[in-house]
Amino acid sequence: MARTWLAIEVELLGGGGIDCDPPPGRVMIVGPSHTFAQLAEAIDAAFARWDLSHLHEFELSDGRLVGYPDDSFEPDVVWQDHAKLKPARELKPGMEFSYVFDLGDNWRHRCRIEPEKVDPVVVYGIAPARPVAVWGWGWIPDQYGRRSRDGRDEYDGW
Repeated sequence: MARTWLAIEVELLGGGGIDCDPPPGRVMIVGPSHTFAQLAEAIDAAFARWDLSHLHEFELSDGRLVGYPDDSFEPDVVWQDHAKLKPARELKPGMEFSYVFDLGDNWRHRCRIEPEKVDPVVVYGIAPARPVAVWGWGWIPDQYGRRSRDGRDEYDGW
C-alpha cells in the first residue's frame, strides 16, 4: 500500500482546570477517506473519554473551525462540517492545528502533522476503517477529575 496516510501527533495540553505538564500524547494515523468527525472520535477514544455527549472543535492553521455546525450554539460562527471535511484534503505534512473536546471544560490538544506520510499496513498491520492511535505516552487524566468510582477523591490540581 502506498504511503498516503497522515500521521498526526496529538498532545493533551490540559482542560477541566488541569494543565498537563508534561503533556501526554498519541500518534494517530488518518486515511484519505476519513473525516474530521472520525478523527475526533479516535482522539477521544485514545485519551480515554467516556462521556461523549460534549461538543468539540478543530481550529485549522488558517483559522477555519471544523465541528458540528449548529447555528443555535454560536450563530455568528461559520463552521465547516466535521462529517464532510476530510483531514487528508485539508492538512499537509508539517501543519499544526488544535482540537478541543468539551467546550465547557476545554480539553485542549495540540496536533501536528508529521513530516512523512505513512503506510498503515507497515505501522498498524492493516488499513483500519477509522483513524487509530499507533503510539502513545504519558498519563491521561479522567475527564471529570475523578480518581475513584464514587468521585469523592477528585484532583485538587496537577
